[in-house]
Amino acid sequence: MDEMEEELKCPVCGSFYREPIILPCSHNICLACARNILVQTPDAESPQSSRASGSGVSDYDYLDLDKMSLYSEADSGYGSYGGFVSAPTTPCQKSPNGVRVFPPTVPQPQAPQQHLLPQPGSLPPIPRNSCITCPQCHRSLILDDRGLRGFPKNRVLEGVVDRYQQSKAAALKCQLCEKSPKEATVMCEQCDVFYCDPCRLRCHPPRGPLAKHRLVPPAQGRISRRTSPRKISTCTEHELENLSMYCVQCKMPVCYQCLEEGKHGTHEVKALGAMWKLHKGQLSQALNGLSDRATEAKEFLVQLRNMVQHIQENGVEFEACLVAQCDALIDALNRRKAQLLARVNKEHEHKLKVVRDQISHCTVKLRQTTGLMEYCLEVIKENDPSGFLQISDALIRRVHMTESQWGKGTLTPRMTSDFDLTLDSGPLLQTIHQLDFVQMKVPAAPMLQLEECCTQNNSATLSWKQPPLSTIAVDGYILELDDGNGGPFREVYVGTETICTVDGLHFHSTYKSRVKAFNASGVGQYSKTLIMQTSEIAWFTFDPVSAHPDIIFSNDNLTVTCNSYDDRVVMGNSAFSRGVHYWEMTIDRYDNHPDPAFGIARADVLKDVMLGKDDKAWAMYVDNNRSNRSWFMHNNSHTNR
Repeated sequence: MDEMEEELKCPVCGSFYREPIILPCSHNICLACARNILVQTPDAESPQSSRASGSGVSDYDYLDLDKMSLYSEADSGYGSYGGFVSAPTTPCQKSPNGVRVFPPTVPQPQAPQQHLLPQPGSLPPIPRNSCITCPQCHRSLILDDRGLRGFPKNRVLEGVVDRYQQSKAAALKCQLCEKSPKEATVMCEQCDVFYCDPCRLRCHPPRGPLAKHRLVPPAQGRISRRTSPRKISTCTEHELENLSMYCVQCKMPVCYQCLEEGKHGTHEVKALGAMWKLHKGQLSQALNGLSDRATEAKEFLVQLRNMVQHIQENGVEFEACLVAQCDALIDALNRRKAQLLARVNKEHEHKLKVVRDQISHCTVKLRQTTGLMEYCLEVIKENDPSGFLQISDALIRRVHMTESQWGKGTLTPRMTSDFDLTLDSGPLLQTIHQLDFVQMKVPAAPMLQLEECCTQNNSATLSWKQPPLSTIAVDGYILELDDGNGGPFREVYVGTETICTVDGLHFHSTYKSRVKAFNASGVGQYSKTLIMQTSEIAWFTFDPVSAHPDIIFSNDNLTVTCNSYDDRVVMGNSAFSRGVHYWEMTIDRYDNHPDPAFGIARADVLKDVMLGKDDKAWAMYVDNNRSNRSWFMHNNSHTNR
């Protein structure tokens, strides 16, 4: 609950809200604080002076801040407008958060009574053409004739503050203790009595008729005692009318008279209760996502704190090894040792500073997020529809905005706890002055990116990357596959790319693949082994890329036509290297007694001679001129008629 306390304090006075009102920018402020920060503008230059008497709540015009100069350049607080402050002879004060607060305004004798805000007691009226500036977003506006009455009261926030203060009050005492009352542990809603544990067992045993009584925590029981019936919300423009509808366009509750006489008559309106339930559901749904981010942030903080410990342990261990090496060298090495230790300490402190700064930043964001969550949960408990709908849109936006701030990379460590430095103690004595840290580690095992690895027909595509926090240099990678039949691994790729497609594999085969990285220090460990299954059946079409230009393709590359009198070759778009394969082909029509040939060929087969004429193809052809006899041909040799 302590995180939520910031949500319940006024930005002007720094104390818990008292009679909070909602400004048009959706921010809240105490009613008394609103009176204190009012600034009076001159009638002659006021953009609202000619029509202030007829404006409504939504008719506030935001001032041109550049022209009116409402801000103080010295302290970013609030200054006066051309010397027309309500109490120019009284020095202003500053609130706890730095906002400049003006004293209560002095009523002007000539101001008509209809421009004054009725207040209980002896509160002075508000001068005409008063201006108020939001202390949070710094948007300014001029009040109309109703003054501060034109701003709706935030009853939901007022109720949350009241419940929060009750929960912080002193613990309730047992009402049945005879001598010194003990602290109450439960409260019976039916008996309306607070009990400590001994008195509850003695006077309120859980049996008989008392077993059906409901026992609640003392704080909840105190709240239920003080809960009063929900007040009927009235319209700020028509004080005798109850708020019963919700204007979707203006995003505010309205009454029936607003629809009949006011500017909401042509707007889309919906039932107040339905919109209340809808916005409650939206806020609850938005809180679910924010809750997930908060949980991840808590786990991330634990990870960062563990990293601090690991960095400290690794740093101490590294220093010990370094000292042991340096002490074994001659006196010249000792002078160099101090420089190396300073460098290690600098790296140590740098890592600690980065991680501690990240811990501090994440802790602040988590505290703000948790406070907003607890405040929203308390708001959801409210059963005042109109009060809830007055703040629900702003809260939903804040929840979504806070969730988006926990974006990608926010919960990722900015530093690794490893010290990737080792000392090479092999140089000769005359090179001690050149002694420095060198990187001697081999690369870490790459990580296969399973979401990008796939097979298609008899080709396999594999993708990998280095571990996220690895800082070791990599010169290249080695990809290995077995033979698809449980045989030994063989290298199929060596290079700097992190994605590779291997073609020409066997159909209906299971391949194992792995990858490792290397640098000048050697070859690293293998990645995890990935098992990939090639297609069981070779589905293919004719390949227009490798075909002769005279070939015409149709039917999604399943049909080819050629009008040339010369031999032309077209191939399929899928290759295979072993196995038994079967396919069927249909000849729709052929003219002028050609000799059609069918078979298999290598990729570099000649495209302008008959299939089988060279040593790159094996074909069966039909000798149309000799009674349709068929021949097998390879390297221009006819066999097996």
